Amino acid sequence: MPDFTIETTYHLPVFRHRTHSADTLDAACRAAIEDDTWDIAETDFDSSGAIHVTGIWDGAHAAYAGPPIQIPQQFNEPVQRRARHFEILLGLLKILFDDVGAARPRRSIGSLDLPGRLHEEKPFSPETRILKKPVNPPKPSHVLVRLQEGGVRDAITAVLEVDPSFKGLTSEAVTDDEIHAACLSVATTMDFSDMVGNAEFQAALLAIRSAHRRLASD
Repeated sequence: MPDFTIETTYHLPVFRHRTHSADTLDAACRAAIEDDTWDIAETDFDSSGAIHVTGIWDGAHAAYAGPPIQIPQQFNEPVQRRARHFEILLGLLKILFDDVGAARPRRSIGSLDLPGRLHEEKPFSPETRILKKPVNPPKPSHVLVRLQEGGVRDAITAVLEVDPSFKGLTSEAVTDDEIHAACLSVATTMDFSDMVGNAEFQAALLAIRSAHRRLASD
């Protein structure tokens, strides 16, 4: 049975009450924020945040000793999950307002056509294998997008909590068949190129932070 080192976190509010004299409300708030004296601080355990996973590493006692494993989205902080849901909604709205007549290159993954910024490859032949043999081996690639119907179910719950236009509709009223059909529709129409670029940037930051922590601990 494999071992995993899991870092879990919860946010604990710390507060203080202090009187500030100022000409305006904004000035008083600014003075309160800039005040770095916390000798009268109190801890609000009743308002602590939910426990969530903030790091995963392969092996026992392996925190920051190697590359972290991607955290399954259902174990992220609730506010992060809601932000992701709204990001999905924003992407869908962007698609709705895009020019439907704009031509987009497409690529095929399995039985689904996904749009993306891709070049068309020329027909393969033995000659092209010899002439176009790469000088350096290709870098490893990773599965970037996996549209999980369970995550869509979570997003439905988040949307219904904040969107009054669907008042009276519950998450349970949306059937699995409707979610499946919606996923197929998104997979065949959504442009993932922006998401790929954002994921590459986030991965770069994550790798930099991991290297920084590792070198700092040496």
